[in-house]
Amino acid sequence: MGQATGLTTHAGAMRALAERWLRVRGEGEQHGVDGDFVCSPAGLWLALGAVTAGARGETAGELESLLGLDGADTAAGGVAGAVTDSARALAGTGQLGVATRVWSRTPVYRAYREALPDIGFGHMDPAEIDAWVREATGGLIEKLPVEIDRNSLLALVNVLALKARWAKPFEGRATSDRPFTDATGSVSLVPTMHQHLGARSGWTVDGTQVVELCCEGGESAVRVRFVLGEEGARAADVLAAGWAPEERRAPIDTEIIAVALPRLELRTTMEITPQLAALGVRYATSDQADFSALSPEPLKIEKVVQEAVVKVAELGVEAAAVTVIVMRAAGMARPRRVVPIAFDRPFGVVVLDGTGEVPLFTAWQASAPRGPVVEE
Repeated sequence: MGQATGLTTHAGAMRALAERWLRVRGEGEQHGVDGDFVCSPAGLWLALGAVTAGARGETAGELESLLGLDGADTAAGGVAGAVTDSARALAGTGQLGVATRVWSRTPVYRAYREALPDIGFGHMDPAEIDAWVREATGGLIEKLPVEIDRNSLLALVNVLALKARWAKPFEGRATSDRPFTDATGSVSLVPTMHQHLGARSGWTVDGTQVVELCCEGGESAVRVRFVLGEEGARAADVLAAGWAPEERRAPIDTEIIAVALPRLELRTTMEITPQLAALGVRYATSDQADFSALSPEPLKIEKVVQEAVVKVAELGVEAAAVTVIVMRAAGMARPRRVVPIAFDRPFGVVVLDGTGEVPLFTAWQASAPRGPVVEE
């Protein structure tokens, strides 16, 4: 499957996850008022998709349903193929970096690794993970947004990182303080950028105004849209207008759109685990979880956390998201793969010091062993 086709095939699934997730997230806000947040629906979709590729039974069913991958075409690689194709397609977007990596303390099946050829695998090392996160995000995010402890057996980390310049930058000298009324009704003066755009750069969707700023990079460049809802509108409704299809868009009756856009830098860390049940994911976080196509160790999802940041200024936009899924041992007894190792021919014995580096004793048993005398 080509990159463009892969993205087109699963873009609708990513949008559907975004809309469900935004509504579930909004239901948890106090007094029905949305606070600040940044999140990456695509990053969550890719991370959960990579984990789903190792799931079986009811665990796979609920995750596939959430991701819109029910009955994924096995001829096209199933869930793993969908994840790989989508990540490659997104990586073709100008100025966007996409990367996923797995660190583990437990064996990971070769078939799982081979099904996800673009994902790197390594032994669990928190310092190495933090360094990888810093490099992959260009320093926008310094470290993993969750603690890895001795019970963490596997961590799957997805990164999306963006740095793009406006095709038509804002003039710095035009930036000035302008009143901004926050969700509580308080008014503050904030640095605000100004620019005039043509009428085709904006439209409305059911009362929500949408303005698109073009970035350098031609047709492959990211599209950055700013959405402004009616007073009191919820974030889930307003944000969804940003990807509404053309048939729902109404033109703005004007020749020029005078944009006044605040400079912003917004960073949040979101604990997604408590939201999973409302999204229909229950088996994956329980002792009944079945990730038997991922590892011989019974695993369950312990934490799903995402840190995201977005910066908007006169010259362009920067954004990054790190989505991490941490897995630990599950308590469910299920059939395990057994590899017999019988020491029934010549074998060796090595006794090492506490560091595991100094050979204190070595032995090789070539003849039939004679057991030690057992004292009564």
